[in-house]
Amino acid sequence: MTATTNLEAAANAVAEDIASDVRGVLANKDLDSVPQIKALRQRLESKLAIARELAAEKSRIATKKAREAANTANAYAHDEPWQIAGAALAVGVLVGLLLGRR
Repeated sequence: MTATTNLEAAANAVAEDIASDVRGVLANKDLDSVPQIKALRQRLESKLAIARELAAEKSRIATKKAREAANTANAYAHDEPWQIAGAALAVGVLVGLLLGRR
């Protein structure tokens, strides 16, 4: 879940950086006299707001799915502890044998 959070934070930071750069260009006072620039600014702001909402919703969905997966794994481990222990033992033996061959 930490990797997902880090990835989401990095994506949001890049998107905000791009938005900041575009805002900087469009905020140029020399462009205030052009009506198309004003309309472009409004469209851009509304689309950036939508993009922020979508990113936040994506983050909520990813968090929900990760939480559900963790709860499912936890429930399985509590319902079938001997199978988990047996699988861990088998993996440990296999790794030990592979390392012992070297």
